Amino acid sequence: MQSLALIENWPVPTAAAAVVASDGTLLGNHGPTARRFPLASVTKPLAAYAALVAYEEGAVELDEPAGPEGSTVRHLLAHTSGLAFDEHRVTAPPGTRRLYSNAGFEVLGDHIAKATEIPFSEYVHQAVLDPLGMTSTSLEGSPAKDGVSTVDDLARFAAEVQAPRLLDPRTVLEAQTVVHPGLKGVLPGYGHQNPNDWGLGFEIRDSKSPHWTGLSSSPTTFGHFGQSGTFLWIDPSAGVACVALTDRAFGPWAADAWTPFTDAVLAEIAASSSR
Repeated sequence: MQSLALIENWPVPTAAAAVVASDGTLLGNHGPTARRFPLASVTKPLAAYAALVAYEEGAVELDEPAGPEGSTVRHLLAHTSGLAFDEHRVTAPPGTRRLYSNAGFEVLGDHIAKATEIPFSEYVHQAVLDPLGMTSTSLEGSPAKDGVSTVDDLARFAAEVQAPRLLDPRTVLEAQTVVHPGLKGVLPGYGHQNPNDWGLGFEIRDSKSPHWTGLSSSPTTFGHFGQSGTFLWIDPSAGVACVALTDRAFGPWAADAWTPFTDAVLAEIAASSSR
């Protein structure tokens, strides 16, 4: 795909990217796709997927208590537990505000580790990474931000989310459906959004503006970006997913580069499908 070569113009030392079709076909890649990059918050979808495996295995229920009083596993996955961003401190009643929370995902990891009697980092390997052959991916530390992976591995994950084998497709559909619609909140790096929609571990684009995906991205687009200059989005309407990893922290450069890049990828996909 020619559009992927646009990453060569990004003001970063190193970048790699890939595009994956809804049937799991790798449509193209560019850059050092086997290089390992810190994922930052792109770790969260991996952790969330493991949590959903735990749910399907019967180890946890989405609506069982977890975290602050009144909070559940579902609240933690959807950033509505009321926990602060990086502190284990309650700042709002569960279900009332969209408070993006690393602490919430750390509480989630601890909850699943206790329920399964397996350290969460090991559970992620057993539930997600090993079955998908993501041999270059590791999660040691915070399930909110300490993952390390490659574009090759995340392309495997993007294929899984689009055509699930580890989860019932209905569970994945629920993960990309808004939890607690209408809640306001801050999208890190992009300011206040009303509404600030999230599913179960995945951010949902809807009508957010500004946003890190493309101007042409469908409202159904979901995924995550990370402060290490990384992103993964899936656009069900376009039938495609895209992964990009870099070694420069998120900043204005990313806001300027990612949107036209995504629009170029989507335009190339649309053009090829119309031939």
